Amino acid sequence: MPTVRFLALEETMGRKPKNFEAPGTRVSEYFGSRVFNRKAMREYMTSEAFKAVVDAMDNGTKINRNIADQVASGMKAWALNLGATHYTHWFQPLTGTTAEKHDSFFEPTGNGEAIEKFSGGMLVQQEPDASSFPNGGIRNTFEARGYTAWDPTSPAFVFGSTLCIPTVFVSYTGEALDYKTPLLRALQSVDYSSDSCM
Repeated sequence: MPTVRFLALEETMGRKPKNFEAPGTRVSEYFGSRVFNRKAMREYMTSEAFKAVVDAMDNGTKINRNIADQVASGMKAWALNLGATHYTHWFQPLTGTTAEKHDSFFEPTGNGEAIEKFSGGMLVQQEPDASSFPNGGIRNTFEARGYTAWDPTSPAFVFGSTLCIPTVFVSYTGEALDYKTPLLRALQSVDYSSDSCM
């Protein structure tokens, strides 16, 4: 096994850097072109879904399941137009790096065919195995549940052929398993205390 690792390291060290080719002559032509920002949301979502997501982003309101389905439908259409084949819940666990839970839009229909499927439930929450993250190893794998939940305040983006959905990572009991959840909770507390002072 060590020989394989050394060979992999040797191959890695021998790689040459790739030159980056800008997709346009001006940065303004491509900046944010692969981000599901307000402009893209307005184009790909119903007005009802757009208003709900903007309200969630600006005021922290909740998005109901019907709206989540509409958001997922628009987000999927936008991502497929950019060549996405997969989606991932992207989060920052307490390891100091990022982590991803990948899935495919592909779903067999049972008659030898398939469709691209992405529902509100798939957008809103996933269940990665938390046993490989800090403190997860002290529990059995089936007890080490961690949940990722979509964070509408951070825009989704397409990287390569993957739709990346920024999420928070929490335990079954709601404890933060990432760096983002405490930040969002602190911002919510500051907003609440400033509103109550007025």
